Order: sequence, then C-alpha cells, then structure tokens
Amino acid sequence: MRPRTLDEIVGQHTLVATLRRLLAAGHLPNLILHGPPGTGKTTLAHVVAAETDADFVPFSAVSEGVPRLREIVKQAEKLRSAGRRTLLFVDEIHRLNRGQQDFLLPFVESGLLSLVGATTEHPGFAINPALLSRSRVLVLESLGDADLRTVIHRAAARESLTVEPAAEQTLVDAAAGDARQLLSTLETAARLAASAPITPELVREALQQRVARYDATVGYEMLSAFHKSLRASSGSGALYWAMRMIGAGEPPETLFRRLVAAAYEDVGLADPQAGMVATQAMQAWERLGAPEGYLPLANAILYVAQAPKSNRAYRALHAATDAAEQHPDAPVPLHLRNATTGLMRQWGFGQGYQYAHDYEGAYTPMECLPDVLAGAEFYEPSDHGFEQKIAARIAARDSAARERG
Repeated sequence: MRPRTLDEIVGQHTLVATLRRLLAAGHLPNLILHGPPGTGKTTLAHVVAAETDADFVPFSAVSEGVPRLREIVKQAEKLRSAGRRTLLFVDEIHRLNRGQQDFLLPFVESGLLSLVGATTEHPGFAINPALLSRSRVLVLESLGDADLRTVIHRAAARESLTVEPAAEQTLVDAAAGDARQLLSTLETAARLAASAPITPELVREALQQRVARYDATVGYEMLSAFHKSLRASSGSGALYWAMRMIGAGEPPETLFRRLVAAAYEDVGLADPQAGMVATQAMQAWERLGAPEGYLPLANAILYVAQAPKSNRAYRALHAATDAAEQHPDAPVPLHLRNATTGLMRQWGFGQGYQYAHDYEGAYTPMECLPDVLAGAEFYEPSDHGFEQKIAARIAARDSAARERG
C-alpha cells in the first residue's frame, strides 16, 4: 500500500517539487527528512533510491553499530566499482552516537555513501553539525484530511478494497495526519474484512488491535511516570520506570533528554549542579554506550531525584515570555542604549547608565526593563537549597541599596 514513485507521494507538494528538481539532474543528494511520525519519511527514502537506481541500505542507529557500517562501506565500494550507487538510510538519525558519526562522516564526504536520515527531532539541535552541513534538510508536514482520503483511495484501488464512506471518515479521524497509522489500520481492517466491504465497525476493531499492541510497548505514560517520579523526589520510582523503558527497547537518549529537562525545570537553581550532572552523564553515555553507560544514567537519576526542588526559574521564564508577548514593541530605555556616535549621544543614548562595578558590591538598582514594565520581578527564589542563598543575597543587596539612597 506504500507509494513507489514521486508521483504517488501524497501531499508534501513543495518538498516533492524540490526533490524532483534535484533528482532530475541525476544527483543523489544527502538528505535529512524532518517531520512528525507517519508523514512518509521512510517511504520517501525508498522512492529516492528507486528514482535514482541506487541500492537502498537501511541502518538502525539503536540496534546496529560500527561493525555493521564497515560491512555497508565494503559493499558500497564493490557496488561503486560496478557503477552503482548506495543510499544509506538512517531512521531516527538523531540517535547516532559519536562513534557511529565519526566513522560515517568520511564516506559521506567522499560520496561513497549518499546519506538519507529521518528524524522527528529538530535537526539543528539533534544532528551532528558536520553531517548536517553536508545535507539538504527537507521538512515534511502532517497530512490533511483530503490527503488522507487520497491515501485511502489509492490503497483501496491498488488492493481492490471496498471502503464504505463512513469507514473512510473513521480512518481519517483516527489517523490525525499520520498516513502510516492510517495504512496500518486499513491493512488490519482489510484482513478482518476478508473480501467484504470495510465498515466503520471493522475499522474500530482494527483500531482496538493497534491500541493493544501499543499498550504493550513503551509509551508516553512511562515517560510521564519517570518525570513525575523525579519531580516527587522518588529515586526508586524514577529508576524503576527508567529500567522498564530501557528493557522495552526505549533508547537511553530519550531518558537523558527528559532527565536534563527535569533537572532544569524541577530542580533549577535550588541545586545548579543538577543540570550539569545530568548533562555530563549523557556525555558519558555517548562515550561508553551499553552496558557501562547505564551507571552514569543511574547516578544522574538519583542525583536529580534527591536534589532540592524549585520551579521558580521555570516560572520566571514563563513570566518573562508572557511580558514579552504582551509588550513586544516596548522601546529600549535610553540609558541602556549604546551611544556609538555623537548624534546618538545628542539623542540621550547612554545618559544615566550606571556601571555596576563602580558601586559597592558591584550592584546598582538601575531599572533594566522598559518603562511599561518598570519594577516587575519575574524571579522570586524559593527557600529550598541554594535558592536560600540567592534569596539572602538579593535581600542584602536591596537593603544596602536602600541605605545608600
């Protein structure tokens, strides 16, 4: 039921037009395909290989390593000597570890391997800059209802299926823009229907079977339980859910991302070391891999779980964001502007600026917000952990400033 040519790709009109121009010149570019699940990233990689007559070689960043990459390189060298090209497809390319990336890069640079990577993560944050700079990033969007109906009609025509209109609507509603989920549900419904028409009841039964399979895997519920255990200072709970997820096949990188987020969101300045501990553990995992890398993970989980908690930095961020959205055009006060020319000085730029290091304690109560927000305080430290010292420092500083008048 999957598309086999660019003409069969549904939606993604701008992307397909761009890709068609690239391939028309006989060029097989390195590509990073970025988009939500089910938008056709893997399918598009297969189509690119078919359109360029290249050998499609899949690689799993999670379950395979450098030895497998060596095998792929040897095979690619043989194919090149025979005049054929190799397309290396890396699903979830953001999960490549440093060793895999370092090994892969020279062969991508030389053109021996044409790299096509798929990711749901933001490429600028998740992918090695060296690989990213040598690749064209193409963004895939979730499919609209009309596109999903086209997917149904094409699949039904190809497989000689009869899908009732009400069943079409049920499929579209359940897919939520995810063509892969739609096709999987349609395939299950077709098996249930045998040669009979596919009804809404059969679609709902197919959906129930898919939900049962999903419930048997790691889902957002466990990741939520992991984060909430960290927030509740339950080291045992956080470790348990972490090991449950890893045992079910969840890549440790997923846990590390959530762990670092929790360190800054739920611990914050109550223990500034928490974010560094989590980040260093993630770096240790990148170097060690399994099984040794699980120990830094456990250490960081326990550290973040047992650290004093504060969400005051998190709240300050949102308060400042709200203020910026409410007053997006508030002018910069004159005393905070740089007076780089004589004319600017005539306009009053820089007048009244107080250089903090000229004052006792290197502090001045100079207003640093626009007039419309003067006096606002976004950050109020808690009385937990290191924030006790921050609060005391702020109080002492303000008291000294008042005494100076």
